[in-house]
Amino acid sequence: MTAPERNAGATEHPSTGQLSAHSASAATARAADVLLEARRIGKRFGGLQALDGVSITVRRGEIYGLIGPNGAGKTTLFNCLTGLYSHDAGEFRFDGAALDTGSPDRVARSGIARTFQNIRLFGAMSVLDNVMVGRHSRTRGGVFGAILRTAGTRAEESAIRNRALDLLGYVGLQERADEQARTLPYGDQRRLEIARALATDPQLLALDEPAAGMNAAETNALRALIERIRADGVTVLLIEHDVKLVMGLCDRVAVLDFGVRIAEDVPAVIQRNAEVIRAYLGAGDD
Repeated sequence: MTAPERNAGATEHPSTGQLSAHSASAATARAADVLLEARRIGKRFGGLQALDGVSITVRRGEIYGLIGPNGAGKTTLFNCLTGLYSHDAGEFRFDGAALDTGSPDRVARSGIARTFQNIRLFGAMSVLDNVMVGRHSRTRGGVFGAILRTAGTRAEESAIRNRALDLLGYVGLQERADEQARTLPYGDQRRLEIARALATDPQLLALDEPAAGMNAAETNALRALIERIRADGVTVLLIEHDVKLVMGLCDRVAVLDFGVRIAEDVPAVIQRNAEVIRAYLGAGDD
């Protein structure tokens, strides 16, 4: 196949103006591709510098892994992002704007939902009610509507219930909707937490060690669920000690060690990084 003919009036090299326009367009496209940025986040607890200038960039539609040894600062970063801790330095930007991390409810309304390393379900409540609670940040009815049982309040409650049932079906728990949450097997409790987080309609789902304590079958089911969540348009930020799961699931991975980001790249590169091998992969924590 021959090369296309060059127009007679075309120049061999583009002008400076053309280069600038192209660069600006490319920069705009890259910026639009970014959903979350952590910019030089710092957090100190007394004499311990838990996070020291940590920066990560999570792109829309990817599964982004965050790994590191115990005490590396992973959950601290999550807690700063989701409003449980206030960070001492740096900023978070989400969907192109500064993120207000003043409280967890503000973060949830911004479009970020999370699960926790230690399961935090309402054990005495039903499976269905646990997911319905997750809709609180998207509801409009107030105290008076609830007391007076207005038509608008009843319609909203019905919509919340239907949405919660849909999400239970999504994670495979619809048949257990009326059971108490504490009676579920461990893996099902993890999936219930994910359903509750999805009830907030997030753009970004932050999962803190969701495979912890799972057996191989439960881990495989979790992996399929996370892949489905991403396929359905939700970006995933994942903390996980199961290195095999992370490397097989994530598009890119960042590695923390002693509160510092020591690497960020695709899994194949991370696995060959000598500093990562020294700090984490070679430590037997997988």
